[in-house]
Amino acid sequence: SAGLTEEQKEFQKVALDFAANEMAPHMAEWDEKEIFPVEAMRKAARLGFGGIYVKPDVGGSGLSRLDTSIIFEALSTGCTSTTAYISIHNMCVWMIDSFGNEEQRRRFCPSLCSMEKFASYCLTEPGSGSDAASLLTSAQRKGDTYVLNGSKAFISGGGDTDVYVVMCRTGGPGPKGISCLVVEKGTPGLSFGKKERKVGWNSQPTRAVIFEDCVVPVGNRLGAEGQGFSIAMKGLNGGRINIASCSLGAAHASVLLAQEHLTVRKQFGEPLANNQYLRFRLAEMATRLVAARLMVRNAARALQEGREDAAVLCSMAKLFATDECFAICNQALQMHGGYGYLKDYAVQQFVRDIRVHQILEGTNEVMRMIVARNLLQG
Repeated sequence: SAGLTEEQKEFQKVALDFAANEMAPHMAEWDEKEIFPVEAMRKAARLGFGGIYVKPDVGGSGLSRLDTSIIFEALSTGCTSTTAYISIHNMCVWMIDSFGNEEQRRRFCPSLCSMEKFASYCLTEPGSGSDAASLLTSAQRKGDTYVLNGSKAFISGGGDTDVYVVMCRTGGPGPKGISCLVVEKGTPGLSFGKKERKVGWNSQPTRAVIFEDCVVPVGNRLGAEGQGFSIAMKGLNGGRINIASCSLGAAHASVLLAQEHLTVRKQFGEPLANNQYLRFRLAEMATRLVAARLMVRNAARALQEGREDAAVLCSMAKLFATDECFAICNQALQMHGGYGYLKDYAVQQFVRDIRVHQILEGTNEVMRMIVARNLLQG
């Protein structure tokens, strides 16, 4: 809580309490049985967590990017996988709120902010991941509709959610030919692939989203034709802060689990906490966690203020926090010894859930490319 205002400490406490009472007791079951915890998320929405940085006139909480980071970090201590989905949902609602017209904002945002309905972000395709600008899903204009054809891969919530924010090609090759359409579940021509089996993130379903002559009204386009790639990238700047914040929560929880285990577990006639090597490793874990947290919060402030260096700071924060926090969780598992590898112990789930954070919202290799390009362009 260092450096936070009294109001931010209140947000944090509410989120931590929710994580401890409504998420942590169910985290293992949601993972084991692959349950999408709809009712728990709707309870979170009643606390204002369904549209955290969405404007209040359409049901959002109107909070800052820093407030959002604090909330996602706190929630992630209870279940990282579920919080990560909530962060993606929030990104989608923000995109509609920020780039939609008044009719679109009022049509979609209230039911999304309350989590009566859920949203998915559709950018990645089977043939375009890091090279997002090469996407092939096409939307041909026919009168006052678009006809979509193509498919999206690795879509969080796919098949179980109600609203799909889809990046598609309405023009020529490259980023300037991409537009953004909102596709609603039940639209003819919209279908889904099989549910993917994943190492972690099991409390949220992941499927391919498939469009076969899927007819969408022109009135569902966000912004102008050709603005889609810009909308997607602006969404991802915030998404990178959000997913880094989820990593912080997992690492924070793992440090606490390691701290407890070192105190309770005895070897060679004394607690592990008396071992100098393990004490030093715990100190390093806590230090890296605080460093990562400061970096994420600095980037969140930059994004909120619209600073010129915001995008590169978001990339740096995502790169640093997700790498460091995975290392922290992994070290916490190691400190548990054989117990850490058992599903009875929460630390292994944090390791599995956090691993994908180094891949999604732009791989950490792409984060390095963004930072290097910024440096070399002066």
